[in-house]
Amino acid sequence: WRNANNVSRLILRTTIAAALFGVAATATAGSPVNTGLFGSTAIKGYDPVAYQTEGKAVKGSGDHVYDWNGAKWQFASQADLDKFKSAPDKYAPQYGGYCAYAVGAKGEKVGIDPEAFTVLDGKLYLNYSKDIREKWEADRDNFIKKGDAIWPSIKDK
Repeated sequence: WRNANNVSRLILRTTIAAALFGVAATATAGSPVNTGLFGSTAIKGYDPVAYQTEGKAVKGSGDHVYDWNGAKWQFASQADLDKFKSAPDKYAPQYGGYCAYAVGAKGEKVGIDPEAFTVLDGKLYLNYSKDIREKWEADRDNFIKKGDAIWPSIKDK
C-alpha cells in the first residue's frame, strides 16, 4: 500500500505541476512540441522566425499558420511562414519549445514565456520567465550541454 500511495501522490503532483506550468506535448515522429496544456499552437502563437530575423518576440497571426511536427505555428507574415517551411529545424526552438533551463538544469519539461528567449549560434532557446532566463544565462553553456545530452531521454515522456 505504501508504494501505491507514493505512486498516487507522484501522479497527482505531476498532474498539478502540468496544470500550473501549462505543459503538454503533442507526440509526433519528431520531437514533441510544447503547445501548452490545452492548446495545439507552438510558442503560444509567437513567430519562431522573428526571434532570429528581428531579434525580438513577435506575436504571430491566425492568417499565417503552418502545421508542422504535430503543432500549429503562427507567423507575423507570409515571408516568415515561407522561411520556416523551407527550414523548420533552423527556426524551431530547442528542446521542443520547453524551458531550456528546466531541461538542462533539472531534466524536466516546463512551459515558457515567449518573451524570455535567447538566440545563440542560430538556435532559439526559450525559458519559463525572464528571471529564469537570467539563471540560465549565468551558466548557459553548461545547461545547453546537459540539455542536449538529456533531451533524447525525456522528450517523449
